[in-house]
Amino acid sequence: MTGTTGGRWREFSAIAMFALRAGVEALSHNALRAGLTSLGILFGVASVIAMLAIGRGAEQEILEQMRLLGSNNIIVKPIVEQKEEAAQAAGEKQPRRWTPGLTARDGESVKRIIPEVEHTSGEIVLNTLITREGRRRSGKLVGVDTAYFSLLNLDLASGHLFTPSQIAGARPVAIIGAGVKARFFTTEDPIGRRIKVGDNWLTVVGVLADRALSEQTAQRLGIRDANLDVYVPMSTMLLRYRDRARLSARDIEQAARDGEVVFVAAGGSQEDAERQAERRNYHQLDRLIVRVREAEAVTNTAEVLRRMLERRHNSVVDFEISVPEELLRQEQRTRTIFNLVLGAIASISLVVGGIGIMNIMLASVLERIREIGVRRALGATQREILAQFLAEAILISLAGGIAGILVGGGLSFAIERFADIKTIVSAMSVIVAFGVSITVGLVFGILPAWRAARQDPVVCLRYE
Repeated sequence: MTGTTGGRWREFSAIAMFALRAGVEALSHNALRAGLTSLGILFGVASVIAMLAIGRGAEQEILEQMRLLGSNNIIVKPIVEQKEEAAQAAGEKQPRRWTPGLTARDGESVKRIIPEVEHTSGEIVLNTLITREGRRRSGKLVGVDTAYFSLLNLDLASGHLFTPSQIAGARPVAIIGAGVKARFFTTEDPIGRRIKVGDNWLTVVGVLADRALSEQTAQRLGIRDANLDVYVPMSTMLLRYRDRARLSARDIEQAARDGEVVFVAAGGSQEDAERQAERRNYHQLDRLIVRVREAEAVTNTAEVLRRMLERRHNSVVDFEISVPEELLRQEQRTRTIFNLVLGAIASISLVVGGIGIMNIMLASVLERIREIGVRRALGATQREILAQFLAEAILISLAGGIAGILVGGGLSFAIERFADIKTIVSAMSVIVAFGVSITVGLVFGILPAWRAARQDPVVCLRYE
């Protein structure tokens, strides 16, 4: 049995090698025609390579965006301006309900009451000035909880996070971004050094790792560049800088002064508008981040969170809830549909190329009818004739496939460079394209090869 199998294998190898040599020789005599025939496969394979590269790049971009926004996160943002409504007749005016706004207690209650919630972290953002050794620049001071850094995947390059004693004592400590370090601590280690933010001096206890983020990506995802921010404990922000939940004499004084400026200046300046917006903002937090334990529970938890906050805010919907992961998944589904359309176009190109191969091979059978008769008269079997013409079809398709892989790689590079679309050409896409090119030649070359093998040698020799 083993000897029989070995003999069959040797016979098959001999037929394949002879068919391959005969195919190469036949194609060399008609190189131009074979090259033009393979163009359809070239364009089809190049389209497949580019499509897979765009799809892989889109998938990688989605994963990077999910890492920036944090997996399984729910974002709660306050709404300062209420929607406009039609004026009601006298006597029908409804009193405006009081609401405490989005507060740190909301985050504490969410974590305590909803079992699916793993962590919560509030965020308060203050536009301020950063000063050190005669250098000053505008920046953002961000009050956060310790869990904030893990929720948004912000890693430390040096130093440590806020300690419980620093949080409890509202200590003047800060964690700075890599951009702040580069601007204010160019030649020295910032850990343990002091930097003035606003009216307070803060001691640097940590430096965030540099995270490259383009301005376009930041705007599209609605996040800030952490490299240029200064972070302080939430307690430090509320005690030493700003707490909208408390009304002080300084706030009343500032509000009166702003009101006078707005009254005198016709239309007001941009700074006046910002002050007015800040004065109307009654929310203690600028954002609340909620981490859910299981991804499957994110949507349901968001609905529970909405109802809970609505009750806590006296049925006033002065907040909006977004699920970044769901938004990114929707974007991924849209891109998948786009890739399927590209795949359909590439498939059409491959089918057209395959039909071209079949057409040329059928014509080649008619042109070489006497050659087939001579080979049959000299003892060639139908199997050998079939293998020869099938090898020619596969070689034409394979040549177009290899050229298509090179063109597709170059096209992917050009798309990333000039269209600003991330592309990744993987080894799997090259293997798929290579396999597709062989398959097309095999499928569309069977009919011409079978017709050549079925020719009657007597009739072939009489053919003029």
